[in-house]
Amino acid sequence: MSSNRISFILGDEPPARLDKAIARDVPEDAALSRTRLARLMAEGAVRVDGVVASDPKARAKAGAVIEVEVEEAQESHIQPEDIPLDVVFEDPHLIVVNKPTGMVVHPAPGSPSGTLVNALMHHCGDDLSGVGGMKRPGIVHRIDKDTSGLLVVAKSDAAHHGLAAQFAAHTVERYYRALVYGVPDANDPRLRGIKGTSFERGNVLKLTTQLARHKTDRQRQAVLFHGGRHAVTRARLVERYGAPEVLAQVECWLETGRTHQIRVHMAHAGHGLIGDPVYGGRRKLAKGALSDAAIEAISGFGRQALHAAVLGFEHPVTGEKMRFETPLAPDFQELLDSLA
Repeated sequence: MSSNRISFILGDEPPARLDKAIARDVPEDAALSRTRLARLMAEGAVRVDGVVASDPKARAKAGAVIEVEVEEAQESHIQPEDIPLDVVFEDPHLIVVNKPTGMVVHPAPGSPSGTLVNALMHHCGDDLSGVGGMKRPGIVHRIDKDTSGLLVVAKSDAAHHGLAAQFAAHTVERYYRALVYGVPDANDPRLRGIKGTSFERGNVLKLTTQLARHKTDRQRQAVLFHGGRHAVTRARLVERYGAPEVLAQVECWLETGRTHQIRVHMAHAGHGLIGDPVYGGRRKLAKGALSDAAIEAISGFGRQALHAAVLGFEHPVTGEKMRFETPLAPDFQELLDSLA
């Protein structure tokens, strides 16, 4: 298999560890992340002054000549599948899609085919220049199978590296629409008594907790206040439904991006999502609060009422500010129409 050799010299005052020094000084256009460089070092593909360097903790020295042998991207084991995609934007570096409900993002033991990645493998074809040494789409974030909406996917190492850095720094703009039980409002004394909840100006509910896998149910996430991973969600009331008010449409945005974050946070606040089979539950609504048609629509809604509506980021190659919006999935919009 053919390969490319990247050569450069470590600059002045490098970090003490060799892997960190190489990651700092490797040419930007090589688009090699620290993770990829660590793998290349372990494979013996990195030389320092002509000698193979496989110890990432070795001491770095200014002026050392670094050579990195990077093999051309290999073909992926993931099979392309001709599945229609709603492409919102595409260029040589990345693609933004509006994912439908029911589609898993990445192949897994329970979903080996029919995923977004399978569809992208077919759609992008030879346009995939390789991510992590493999010709495959670079997934930098995910949304649940039954959540609809916007996703950005990298088509090259450069885009993958740049997008991943933005997600890690929490600079990506992500807004969701959700339909929840109850009405989250700063005037509700019950919410004031729930640990991890607070309100910001403009009646914005803020949820700040730790999240981790549930101890007994590995398919669920659990709210913690010690251990786990830091998670922050904000929610703004958009519309109230019912007389008395029993449902609300909210706009949620993420400061962090953890598994099931909006779903578990809203349930923790007592405002589980309509149709959520894991966290939302099914509540008995006040008699007469909604029409019979609305009650039927709610009881028949077979997924969490959650849609990734807005996605904004800086283009990882051109630096251009990008922002995309997509309307609600048809089933979600029909549900809201039944409440009018």
